[in-house]
Amino acid sequence: MTTLSSGFARARRWLRDHPLAFDAALALGALVAMICGSFADPGTGHGPTFGTRTPEPFSVLLMVLAALALVLRRRRPRAVLAATGVLSAAEYVLMDPPAPVIMSTVVALYTVASRTDRPTTWRVGLLSMGALTAAAMVFGSTPWYSQENLGVFAWTGMAGAAGDAVRSRRAFVDAIRERAERAERTREEEARRRVAEERLRIARDLHDVVAHHIALVNVQAGVAAHVMDKRPDQAKEALAHVRDASRSALNELRVTVGLLRQQGDPEAPTEPAPGLAVLGELVATFRNAGLPVEVACADRGVRLPAAVDLAAYRVIQEALTNVRKHAGAGARAEVSVVRVGATAEVTVLDDGRGSAARPGAGPGGAADGGPGVGGPGVGGPDSGGHGLVGMRERVTALGGALTAGPRYGGGFRVHAILPVEARTGEPERPGTAGGRGLRR
Repeated sequence: MTTLSSGFARARRWLRDHPLAFDAALALGALVAMICGSFADPGTGHGPTFGTRTPEPFSVLLMVLAALALVLRRRRPRAVLAATGVLSAAEYVLMDPPAPVIMSTVVALYTVASRTDRPTTWRVGLLSMGALTAAAMVFGSTPWYSQENLGVFAWTGMAGAAGDAVRSRRAFVDAIRERAERAERTREEEARRRVAEERLRIARDLHDVVAHHIALVNVQAGVAAHVMDKRPDQAKEALAHVRDASRSALNELRVTVGLLRQQGDPEAPTEPAPGLAVLGELVATFRNAGLPVEVACADRGVRLPAAVDLAAYRVIQEALTNVRKHAGAGARAEVSVVRVGATAEVTVLDDGRGSAARPGAGPGGAADGGPGVGGPGVGGPDSGGHGLVGMRERVTALGGALTAGPRYGGGFRVHAILPVEARTGEPERPGTAGGRGLRR
């Protein structure tokens, strides 16, 4: 039984791959059925009798022509239907009793109905049914109400209905398949989007950690090298700050890399993400590096959502790192965090004159880049910096806004507005926040 079913399956696949061969076999079967039916006499008694008559040569010719037309039923379905309909009508008009040439018309009408739309099926089907039924009733020797004439009407009607049902079924299956494929594509695109967002977030965290701590290490190492010979005690203190900054960097890197572990890997560290609760420790590291920082933080007892709290901390961290790297010697910084209605506003100001050597530095030491990310200033394509780009992405991902640019009279200002209710599920829109003169 298994061998028989597999053989049928192989034959079905072969016929599906070779439609012309299938149509030729169907045409041959229809020709055999028409010739066998032409030997039957309808009779007037208890049904048809076989072997009491033979088909006329003209009828055989019409049957052969109708069968040959069926070979092209897929390529020219309407033309084949018209040809077989004309041959069937000619048989009813010229021969009595007629041979069953109408079998070919039934097959052709089914093909048209299964391969066109429903309005076309109705128009062509009604026309074929009416014309052939009228020919059988008018030109036949039997009464118009005989079962042979009613059979013409019934068989052509069933052919159109069956073809329309098959077409509807195919359209339904194709729609289900298309929806399944679209759902699969959407699921894959969503997975790729989530992977890209997670990669961007991890890259942003790594940048924040490395840029902040390595900048402090660089500054303290420079101080230690400068005072090593004359003031060894101050050099030791600077090296201690280098050790603390490097230890903090390693701890934060360990936490970030732990996010990349797979299930079953050793357990990652579980230190909480930094936030405004440890803002004092962050400011202390900059003060130890020689940057005077003043902090004004209202509503210290109010806890922000975790995502907003982390974003505010990272904005302050990156902004102070930029001040320490770019504002120049003698610069001072001010940090303020204020709750205003349903938002939290974070502002970092400095009065530095900046470094003339840094890319994009304009008058007054501020980066004088073009609008938005990617201008000619620092943080654009000339410098390759990603500090303010990362801040902007963090803020806009939560539905907030960030502006950054030079202050009137010198210095730089970073201002972030964060909604208290973070919209972390929304897509990031890096281009929504404004700002000129971005610097890294």
